[in-house]
Amino acid sequence: MRKKDDEKEKSIKEAVIKLILEEGFHGTSISKIAKMAGVSPATVYIYFENKENMLQNIYQEYSEEIYDYISSRVKMGMCGKEILEMLIRSYYNYICENEEIFNFVDQFSSCRSLACGCSKAKGICNINDLIIELKNKHIIKQYNIENLVAFIFYPVKAIAVDHHKSEDEKNVLLLEMIEIIQNALLV
Repeated sequence: MRKKDDEKEKSIKEAVIKLILEEGFHGTSISKIAKMAGVSPATVYIYFENKENMLQNIYQEYSEEIYDYISSRVKMGMCGKEILEMLIRSYYNYICENEEIFNFVDQFSSCRSLACGCSKAKGICNINDLIIELKNKHIIKQYNIENLVAFIFYPVKAIAVDHHKSEDEKNVLLLEMIEIIQNALLV
């Protein structure tokens, strides 16, 4: 059995993301991935059992990366207002700094047949736990966890992915959205 190489694996993952975004799930094949990554199709199979397994593994890895990025920025001792702002800013920054990865994860999670084969991300559980803790401490209002997560993160995504606005316009919108979310959710 051939030995795995971290650089080849990274090249394969980058090729997958690029091709998925350019050609979609169905237009992306192992041979196209291999060609773009500069490896043979057989090499791809050293790292991944099949295309579906590959997509799911890459999705899970990068979705965890997003949640870890967000939750690692929340520090002990922050007040509720600071925590909400940090969750919002971290998510916005991740999207802006890692646009291709974010778009891949977002597109994958929107594809029910693919996402259903994945286990629930540990990172979202950590964020949910943080929000539940804020609810239990009566720092934020007692709304359903799914609604709270949606209210905190979906508007931020809409601002970050809007390619018709300048960075300055987006920053103004983000500041206002932080204030709206804080006013709506804090007790």
